Amino acid sequence: EVVEADSPGTVKPGDRVAVMPLGGCGTCRHCLTGEYIYCEQAPRFEEVHGSKEGTATMAQYLLKQSWLLRPIPDDLSYEQAALCCCALGPSYGAFERMGVGAADTVLITGAGPVGLGAVVNALFRGCRTLVVEGHPWRAERARGLGAETVLDPAVENLAEEIRSCTDGRGVDASLDCSGVPAAQRVCIDATRRRGQVAFVGECYDRTLEITVSPDLIRKGLVLHGSWHYSLADYDGVVDVIRRSPLAPRLVSHRFPLSAIQEAMEVSASHDCAKILLNPWA
Repeated sequence: EVVEADSPGTVKPGDRVAVMPLGGCGTCRHCLTGEYIYCEQAPRFEEVHGSKEGTATMAQYLLKQSWLLRPIPDDLSYEQAALCCCALGPSYGAFERMGVGAADTVLITGAGPVGLGAVVNALFRGCRTLVVEGHPWRAERARGLGAETVLDPAVENLAEEIRSCTDGRGVDASLDCSGVPAAQRVCIDATRRRGQVAFVGECYDRTLEITVSPDLIRKGLVLHGSWHYSLADYDGVVDVIRRSPLAPRLVSHRFPLSAIQEAMEVSASHDCAKILLNPWA
């Protein structure tokens, strides 16, 4: 909820708003077209807000550019709106870029909170959904959400096993949410000719080997890097939250902010989906 606005504009005190991820300069071509996630200036939070304080979200208050606050519809609770960001947002943005729909078979590697959100998004679009996840709790959660097949990454010849689920053709689109090069490689190998692959799982210190001709050129594969969802995607994400019966199941635990240590320990165990922190409890 908006507590104070520095000047009259798009929001006012009392407005219920969802906070878009990250920030932007607001003036470059990507910001002006709504794709501010890829801002050419990529300013640091303190550069945007003029302060190092108020930039964290695990808090009671934060500072945010008003143009990155989106109205929460009256029929959505704060808890529901909290699913917009890192629960549903990253995979929604990636699926939009790939244009996946009901005719597609989708592979999702990594079923953490972002990957489980991808399962919800894929099923909402009517996709046949395959998942690769090795952690028992998260594998079972993906299965419970409705993933048709959940495979252990330790399976021998994993890409071949995935292709066998599609009569040897390969999936239409793959989404890696793990950031693990081995999983990214499986996405490339298990996707059909003229298919698409998107990476949303962050990976800074490990290298994925790609041989351009067989992996991309002669396969006709389209490879996307996709960070998050954009301003134009917000209404679509809200629609998923409003209409998907699976969306509420993305929240597995709820904690008051005063119990953040316990919440972090649950997160580190991986026996969880999305953890909700209540800053006022």
